[in-house]
Amino acid sequence: MNRQDRAKQFLPFDALKGLHEEMRKREELILREEKRQLLDEEIENLSTELVKLRKGDVVEVVFFHLGHTIKLKGEITCKNLTFKYIIIQDIKIFFDDMYSLKIVD
Repeated sequence: MNRQDRAKQFLPFDALKGLHEEMRKREELILREEKRQLLDEEIENLSTELVKLRKGDVVEVVFFHLGHTIKLKGEITCKNLTFKYIIIQDIKIFFDDMYSLKIVD
């Protein structure tokens, strides 16, 4: 048996196809959390920061998305007051999903 054929026998073997994918899906469901309600003070602070925002500002935002709290830092490429969202790094973040927002210098 040549060296290459011998090495193939030691490659990982997935006896239960799809097991790893199913485990990842279940882990994702377990790690999900409920969206929390903001306090009046937090809402006021968030509103104050949203008024100051301009396209091109670099911000750090904490928001709720698909069962997870996400912290993202980046440049605002779009601010839409009509539909109440901003876009950072091609991610649309609605005002109602935001927990905190800070303009970074």
